[in-house]
Amino acid sequence: MSQRLSISATIFFVLAMALGLYFAFAAVQGPSGILRRIQIEAETQDLIVERDSLRADVDRMQNLTRRMSDEYLDIDLLDERAREVLGYVRSDEIILR
Repeated sequence: MSQRLSISATIFFVLAMALGLYFAFAAVQGPSGILRRIQIEAETQDLIVERDSLRADVDRMQNLTRRMSDEYLDIDLLDERAREVLGYVRSDEIILR
């Protein structure tokens, strides 16, 4: 003898299944789902690399600024910058471009 589910039990089962599928989809694809978390972690790693690169640039610029300051003057750096900016060349030098 086979028993059939009542209409209310069938509706309840279908609604429970639909809600379960919705929440499973939201857990994977939603705005705070697994895929979004993976994407955010990858972006975070890219931004960390960019931050470290920018910090290195800032450190280099601070070093150059300090070396060109009144308290500490690096003659070689001053000579290099003057040659590059002003286009100075010694008479015994050969320029290669």
